[in-house]
Amino acid sequence: MKAKDFDKKFDDNKFDVIDDLDLSTVKRPNQKQKRVNVDFPTWMIESLDKEASRLGVTRQSIIKVWLAERLEQSSANKSKHPDAA
Repeated sequence: MKAKDFDKKFDDNKFDVIDDLDLSTVKRPNQKQKRVNVDFPTWMIESLDKEASRLGVTRQSIIKVWLAERLEQSSANKSKHPDAA
């Protein structure tokens, strides 16, 4: 199917375009996984586990979310204040 035909099909909302996609080759940019090892003090692991349990998620999930939030916050602060080191 040519791109313009696909676009028209999508824009017309007449059909579900998902059947026209090969999802086996889909890649998400900047989402490749890389394993790292980090040593935390016991009190920190216990606090992480308690909070993860309260939220109903895994320890790994809460670490990822919190790190992502912090990195986004840091990036936003840098773009607001480009001269700050």
